[in-house]
Order: sequence, then C-alpha cells, then structure tokens
Amino acid sequence: TNDQLNSIVQAVQFARNQLAQKNKFTLRAGSNVKFVSSRSGQTILGTVEKVNRKFVIVRESGKAFGTWRVPANMVEVI
Repeated sequence: TNDQLNSIVQAVQFARNQLAQKNKFTLRAGSNVKFVSSRSGQTILGTVEKVNRKFVIVRESGKAFGTWRVPANMVEVI
C-alpha cells in the first residue's frame, strides 16, 4: 500500500542520514578524501577544507581553484 511505501522511504532516508552523520564525525579539515563525481563519473581526490552540517567542502588535489561541495555520505577517507 501507499503507507507501506512511505514507511520504506522514511527508513531509507533515516539510514542515509545516519551514514552521513557517521561519516561526518570521521572527517576533519585536512583529511585526504575521495568521491565519485555525479557530473562526470570520475573519482576525485582532494583535501577537506570544511565540514558543514550535511555537506563537506573538498579542494581537489592539483587544482588551484577546484573546490567541490559534496554530500557527507559520498565522501570516503583515504
């Protein structure tokens, strides 16, 4: 039913938020991280500049002005 589908969606959203929170607590400014770009599909390597509530600001390695605003659940510590 529609109520069952809504409860499944809420459970998935809760699990994603929990994963983001767990991931966020392991990140610090200066941590080396990687993530897969949703735009190009490439793996991006970089350094954490700032950890916000839901997003992480990552400076791409080797780029002077390459910064990304990435959801915390997409970032992996290297």
